[in-house]
Amino acid sequence: MTDTSSLDLMAPAPAQARKETTAGNYFVSNYPPFSFWKPEFVQEAHAALDRAPKPGTPLGVYLHIPFCRKRCHFCYFKVYTDKDSAAIKAYIDAALKELQLYSGRPFIGGRKPSFIYFGGGTPSYLSVSQLRSLTDGMKALLPWDAADEITFECEPGTLTDHKLKAIRELGVTRLSLGVENFSDHILEINGRAHRSQEIGRAYAHARALDFPQINIDLIAGMVEETEANWRECIEKTIQLQPDSVTIYQMEIPFNTTIYKQMKAEGKLVAPVADWETKRGWVNCAFAELERAGYTVASAYTVVKNEERTHFRYRDRLWAGADLIGLGVASFGHIGGTHYQNEPDFEPYLRAITQGRLPAYRALTPSEDERLIREFVLQLKLGRVSGAYFQNKFGVDIRQRFSVPLRTLEDWGFLKVAGDAVALNREGLLQVDRLLHEFFRPEHKNARYA
Repeated sequence: MTDTSSLDLMAPAPAQARKETTAGNYFVSNYPPFSFWKPEFVQEAHAALDRAPKPGTPLGVYLHIPFCRKRCHFCYFKVYTDKDSAAIKAYIDAALKELQLYSGRPFIGGRKPSFIYFGGGTPSYLSVSQLRSLTDGMKALLPWDAADEITFECEPGTLTDHKLKAIRELGVTRLSLGVENFSDHILEINGRAHRSQEIGRAYAHARALDFPQINIDLIAGMVEETEANWRECIEKTIQLQPDSVTIYQMEIPFNTTIYKQMKAEGKLVAPVADWETKRGWVNCAFAELERAGYTVASAYTVVKNEERTHFRYRDRLWAGADLIGLGVASFGHIGGTHYQNEPDFEPYLRAITQGRLPAYRALTPSEDERLIREFVLQLKLGRVSGAYFQNKFGVDIRQRFSVPLRTLEDWGFLKVAGDAVALNREGLLQVDRLLHEFFRPEHKNARYA
């Protein structure tokens, strides 16, 4: 789950495509913008815990594992590379205590999590014994027997055969490998800890263990990446035949190593591909993957088998599911109220030690803001149904969003036909910058985080 706890971001100007990659955030992960979430609203999250859940609302659990072998130069997540085994144990114990604080509250309402996500950082940084202690403790508090998706993010270089076998035995159904690129040079210059040989070894063993779904992450437009290198990455991905491929376009938020270097050198443009190039590379990847039998499932994802391959975490969150966000800087959603945990290690541990939940800022969106959130996030799938929003919110989206819909139609990115609002491929490739057209006026030019 995107951690933007230490960013200071401005929304991109949506009226025209930016060519150069400058510092700032591109990816839209929630609405209203995080800068509107405030410490003074935390009591609203606490109050939501004492209300029964809305019938039929799925419950998920997200746990942020903030430990890494090294920090990638483009990374903007909350990660630590200097924690010893004692600190990691303290963190695991705190996460379990945090889950315990949630487990008995009325908003659980007898529900069991239907989806679980281990994100990072690097969840696979943990040892087998640490992973077993963590997951055994989680299952004792909220059983996993109703979960139809358990996602686990991995860095290939941390995956021994023994650890992969243990991860499979824990019940993980969706293994997500942070490959990013297959070139050792590109991996090294961008600060990645793993190398290409580790990718092949980890993937082969994971496939032999029969994980129900293996996803590969790629990033288009990394430092010193070339078109030839990108095409080679797509070829190697197709050779592996993962169940799904997620492709992000390189962005440079303000708390990345790349930005700090840009600032020190007085540079405004990042040393990565421009936006038109990145969109072109993703378009090329989509086309090649489609020829190989994949289907484009969102602005970032292709799947090998639409009927069998799903991403429940994404789909349920984008439809308003409840989410217990555990760990430092994690984001959660409780009965209509969004919250984020303490963004630093020691304050997070201190809150848990004191027996209190570590939320440090929150926001309860209005009904209209909830509608906008679900609309803009689901538009990333490329197509939304008006009937869904009519049934859930009692709103005709063609009327509510008549102005931005007409604008995007005039720009040639979108069509409204009957019940459906659909982006074409060109619109899908740059959907995040277009979403700002649907924001309320007070949110359009505000800081994102």
